Amino acid sequence: MKLLSFITDGHASFGAVTDNGVVDLGTRIAGCTTLRQLLEAGRVAEAAKHAASAAPDHALDEITFAPVIPDPGKIICVGLNYRDHVAETGRTVTEKPALFVRFPCSQVGHLQPIVKPKVSDDFDYEGELALVIGKAGRHISASRARDHIAGYSCYNEGSIRDWQRHTSQFLSGKTFAESGSFGPWLVTADEIPDPSKLNLQTRLNGTVVQDTTTDLLITAIPELIAYISTICPLVPGDVIVTGTPGGVGAKRKPPLWMRPGDTVEVEISGIGILRNKVVAEPA
Repeated sequence: MKLLSFITDGHASFGAVTDNGVVDLGTRIAGCTTLRQLLEAGRVAEAAKHAASAAPDHALDEITFAPVIPDPGKIICVGLNYRDHVAETGRTVTEKPALFVRFPCSQVGHLQPIVKPKVSDDFDYEGELALVIGKAGRHISASRARDHIAGYSCYNEGSIRDWQRHTSQFLSGKTFAESGSFGPWLVTADEIPDPSKLNLQTRLNGTVVQDTTTDLLITAIPELIAYISTICPLVPGDVIVTGTPGGVGAKRKPPLWMRPGDTVEVEISGIGILRNKVVAEPA
């Protein structure tokens, strides 16, 4: 099943994507007005029944896509999690995952513009696989980690490289307002039994700039969940962004930055294509 968050006629809701359109689940599942609330309530099976039986309420081209989880409690990102990206940065593989956070205001949905900040021209793409937690847990073992995953999505972890280099901490370049994107939808975990078997490709204006398979992650998804859940409880709606492969714009010669008017796409097999235009921040 594909679940998404959206806005129509000024009203925010969530729903299921079917072959014929979007079934509005926010109007059908009492007490759940957001996808995060659906996950918290453990009512995904109920959503699936509505998706299978109800007529669509909206065509896909009638809605505005919101980030898959517009209101996550946590967005935890993993840095340097593909060996080719570690190599191109000149760093060494760390024993433990490199973690940082993004804030909800830093992300937009599919087909919504991502914003190049006016304070920088060093606006870089990072195509990544994101997962959403569906079952709460602390000290989750790697062997049980997949039981806690609601599903998977695409993420463009837009990075402001010169601000990222201000200090040894990544955050300042990683969470500019509306600089990243998350979507187009969540594909539930039952449809992706092995997330290490996916192809990930990033394209800038139609040119492939990143191309990998997720089996090349240094720290695999089960181990990421085990590590992160040791630090803090994971709860439904939390997002883990698993890392970007080599090919980022900052390490090309000359550097390849996203510019206003560009189109950037992140495509992951079994999930779909996350597509966004780049716009300039208003002066």
